[in-house]
Amino acid sequence: MLSVRTDLAVEAKELYEEKSSSKIPGVEVKEYREGLIKITDVKVVNDEGEKAMNKPKGSYITIDIPEVSGYDQDTMEEISEVLAKVLCPLIELEDNMTAMVVGLGNWNVTPDALGPKVVKGLMITRHLKELIPDQIDEGIRPVCAIAPGVLGLTGIETGEIIRSIASKIKPNLIICIDALASRKLDRINRTIQIGNTGISPGSGVGNKRMEISEKTLGIPVIAIGVPTVVDAATIANDTIDMVIDEMINQATQGGSFYNMLKSLDRNEKQRMIEEILNPYVGSLMVTPKEVDSVIDSVSKIISTGINIALQPALDIKEINNYIS
Repeated sequence: MLSVRTDLAVEAKELYEEKSSSKIPGVEVKEYREGLIKITDVKVVNDEGEKAMNKPKGSYITIDIPEVSGYDQDTMEEISEVLAKVLCPLIELEDNMTAMVVGLGNWNVTPDALGPKVVKGLMITRHLKELIPDQIDEGIRPVCAIAPGVLGLTGIETGEIIRSIASKIKPNLIICIDALASRKLDRINRTIQIGNTGISPGSGVGNKRMEISEKTLGIPVIAIGVPTVVDAATIANDTIDMVIDEMINQATQGGSFYNMLKSLDRNEKQRMIEEILNPYVGSLMVTPKEVDSVIDSVSKIISTGINIALQPALDIKEINNYIS
């Protein structure tokens, strides 16, 4: 069995179909576009699908975004509006209901700082609704946020912090943002996943922490994540696979070299790569060199999308004026 690290439901589906050469049972997939942006909705509908995907029943929506820079404001706002459009059906709140946004991750490590950076760009209104309600429009929803850090910084499980705060302020919805792991380089910083089943921080990099979900908190939890790292062993394995596939295409069909290539056990090859790399680099996760600027841009996209979805009474210009 391949040990491929990924948090993305769309990749879990692809892996199953690659191994079994058949469609995954208990899973419904819908693909569509909003302009140039591709959206894939993967729904795990029953226990069979849950077992095959190793993910809870629910909806996992993947948005494939184009390459962005901090200066491409129009493109960033367009992606934010698509994100908000996808989020809105999952946010079942009245105007007076409270939403709590949680920025998961370690702000000292750039690839893991997505959640805390998103929190900085949010429109926070809960305190205003409580302290000066007469000066706030009725259509503005109360929103609060926290970046609780990680266990290594605080000595407290992130899930315990969230549960304690939630029991005090009693939000009607929790939105968690976290950095994820992918198995493909072309999805790093180019994919946003939205799920309504909660999240287990660190699961994609083999450091699974306390689950944050409606099952553990008693409150609906929406998880938003972007893959920022990929396992080095996965990169090596995929590269060797591409080389082998190319050699198979060029070899004489039925020849001894062709048959040798076809008979290679790819699962065994993955294990061999991990065994060779482990003494030198351990469990190495890789991120692009321009991750600093990309995380800044993607965090702005997500925070703006959340702001639009949580404050439907305001347009993007009014939201930006409030934040600035």
